Amino acid sequence: MSKTIALISGANQGIGLATATRLAREHGYQVIIGSRNADNGLKAAKELQSEGLSVDSVQLDITSDDSIANAARYIDEKYGKLDVLINNAGILLDIGARGEVTSKMSLRQLWDLTLSTNVTGTACLTEAMIPLLRKSSQRPRVIFVSSRMASLAESLNPKTLYYKIDYKMYDSSKVAVNMLVSNYARILGEEMKARVNAVCPGLVQTQLTNYNAYGGKPEDGAQRILELATVGDDDETTGTFSDSNGPIPW
Repeated sequence: MSKTIALISGANQGIGLATATRLAREHGYQVIIGSRNADNGLKAAKELQSEGLSVDSVQLDITSDDSIANAARYIDEKYGKLDVLINNAGILLDIGARGEVTSKMSLRQLWDLTLSTNVTGTACLTEAMIPLLRKSSQRPRVIFVSSRMASLAESLNPKTLYYKIDYKMYDSSKVAVNMLVSNYARILGEEMKARVNAVCPGLVQTQLTNYNAYGGKPEDGAQRILELATVGDDDETTGTFSDSNGPIPW
């Protein structure tokens, strides 16, 4: 494959879909939409294919080892490599963001599900894709979608937009995601000169945020992700935490 191959988890809607669309439309990438619901992923891919874009889909539930393994096998057999991994899939189950099922769960169950999905699932997906990233003829790019409130400094800053919002579970999970970034930047940087970075897309109108009226468009939230996914092999940006306005303190 001469095209750059990019996998985006949780990409059948919201920021993930906006990123997939822009990578395919603006940069000519072969994008693979990872979707927990296979039908939703296929539908999103077909809509973009109708525009002549190189978009594929794969069933991907990051809480399932079998689903992750099957996705890795599919990509290996069809494309033989992976150049870009965007860890976008995640859940927000704090007060005000729960569905009908999770509203009946205990606090411990909510914490366990949040960490299992956002941290463990993200780590397991990344590990499963490392053999495919090794096969890239480029310097691989791995991007983790994080949050400004994963910054310890920003979480204590009264001027931060989200200062008074009680999202302890989500914020804690993203702190752990930032530690994954730190470790993978070191490990994959030494092994394959990969660039590994954390990105805060900002407050965006998506299902995750209950389409918050103060949020921006998914296309805007995808901007910094897009920039880091398309850097050239001569770009040394790695081990960073940023949004579209610049660096964020860890």
